[in-house]
Amino acid sequence: MKLYLTTNKLKLTYLGIGLLFLLACKKTPKEVIAEPTVPTNPGNTGDIIPPKSVPVANTIGFFMDDWQGKAFVAPNFVDVPKSTSPANVTVGADFSETVAKVSKYLFGNNTNPYIGQLATEPLLVGHVKNLSPNILRFPGGNIASVFFWNADANQKPADAPSTLYNTSGTSVNAGYWYGKNTANWTLSLANYYNFLQQTNSTGIITVNYSYARYGTSTHPDQVAAHLAADWVRFDKGKTKYWEIGNEDAGPWQAGYKINTATNKDGQPEIINGALYGKHFKVFADSMRKAASEIGSVIKIGGQLIQYDATTSSNVVDKNWNSGFLSAAAGAADFYIVHTYYTPYAQNSTASVILNTAVTESKMIMDYMKKTTQDNGASLKPIAMTEWNIFAEGSKQQVSHIAGMHAIMVLGELIKNNYGMASRWDLANGYSSGNDHGMFSLADEGDGTTKWTPRPAFYHIYYFQKYFGDRMVTSTVTGSTDVVSYASGYASGEAGIVLVNKGTSTQIVNTEIKNFNAGSRYYYYTLTGSNDNGEFSRKLLINDNGPDGVSGGPTNYQTLVARSATVVGGIKLTLPPRSVVYLVVDKK
Repeated sequence: MKLYLTTNKLKLTYLGIGLLFLLACKKTPKEVIAEPTVPTNPGNTGDIIPPKSVPVANTIGFFMDDWQGKAFVAPNFVDVPKSTSPANVTVGADFSETVAKVSKYLFGNNTNPYIGQLATEPLLVGHVKNLSPNILRFPGGNIASVFFWNADANQKPADAPSTLYNTSGTSVNAGYWYGKNTANWTLSLANYYNFLQQTNSTGIITVNYSYARYGTSTHPDQVAAHLAADWVRFDKGKTKYWEIGNEDAGPWQAGYKINTATNKDGQPEIINGALYGKHFKVFADSMRKAASEIGSVIKIGGQLIQYDATTSSNVVDKNWNSGFLSAAAGAADFYIVHTYYTPYAQNSTASVILNTAVTESKMIMDYMKKTTQDNGASLKPIAMTEWNIFAEGSKQQVSHIAGMHAIMVLGELIKNNYGMASRWDLANGYSSGNDHGMFSLADEGDGTTKWTPRPAFYHIYYFQKYFGDRMVTSTVTGSTDVVSYASGYASGEAGIVLVNKGTSTQIVNTEIKNFNAGSRYYYYTLTGSNDNGEFSRKLLINDNGPDGVSGGPTNYQTLVARSATVVGGIKLTLPPRSVVYLVVDKK
């Protein structure tokens, strides 16, 4: 194939050998003829086998429709000597064994209506454009259940009650949010669209399902569905992906419990999966009709519980999937899951956090396959529209470890064939370091400036730049602390992400089968610093750090790569708790 035979000399050699084999075939037609050999990269033996194509998994589906190959552009570099210590770890990759093509929608993030107008923040716009998340969710989170996209500030619909039930079942002020609120502390719908355009992103929109529950009209499901359909019309085809509701099986969600005295269509006090499914079909019909009217095609997602909830303390979780899938599986284009990986509100160690990236990602996908099969439903694309870590108490969420966890999650999502994912969230609120935000809001009180990127930003930025468009198989021998994710670029290079979860330095030798290596490899090493124990708030890139007390280097786009020649092997030093982003040139 063209990727592997890149010079005229090789092409002529290939042709000449092929003619000899054809002559041999005429003399001994029953003889098994071997494929011609082409030199592999140093240190490997055997024939180069072209990449095997793999079908698009059902769990990725249409999220791959606009897939494009990636071309690697070599960075400026400085030569760095290889370690003279013997390698104790071997990482192997096989370019012929494709695991999956990489969905560009796995790198998404969440906006929300309480972090400002975003489109008016040029520093943030620049960072997000550089990050290239490709998809941004809105309004996202619990606010989606009390959000009226077309309403002016404090102008709720007449059939929206003034009070709703909170998590403990107490009636409280409803606290609605409004899409036309232009105050500087919130995000209007108009500026969400502006932000998408400025950052070259597409959207995924979460419509207010809960209004179908707490609305006091004669047919609240129809009224809420009509409101969602009007949003589709207003959108005019800009948004392809839509969610109906957010975490509606949870007691923390508006509409989980309603006042049956004010409800007029006989709904139960507590929600269930079958009811959500019944309402889902009403929403989907109205929204698709609206899309058809404007000549658009949309994809609509329905919520599933991501784990076996047999023993859940929330009785609604136990039968949610069976109820929804029985009632409305055929109406959903994709299924939605959320996870925050680590045990809730625990002061988890770095080891606990990092290990969940592998176990949780696989567990959820395995359960999606099981729960759909058990309920006689088709397996469809899976979108993880919220994810992060719950660990708290030691500033885990704003640390280098959170960044390491983030890129391990990305690797595992690709490996397990997820179609889409959006991390929670762009910005949130410091709360003593228990902050899911990728960017600071300057509320730390330590001089950190607004929109300073947290370590996770830099990790995802480098993952995007130095991971190709298809994942290939990789193995690690010599240490259980080292994890690898290998990839290929359409332009021919190899990209490998190497993670050292442990607290000891590892010397790694990398071997790539079925790949014609060029003369050089390039890499960036990302580590934490010596602040805050194992949860450093600083991120060092090739030993370049931030000017302040947190974040990473401001010149992250122009930092020079480290490099060495392929001759003698692709050998790297992985410091404790580090990630190396490596690209090997093609011949």
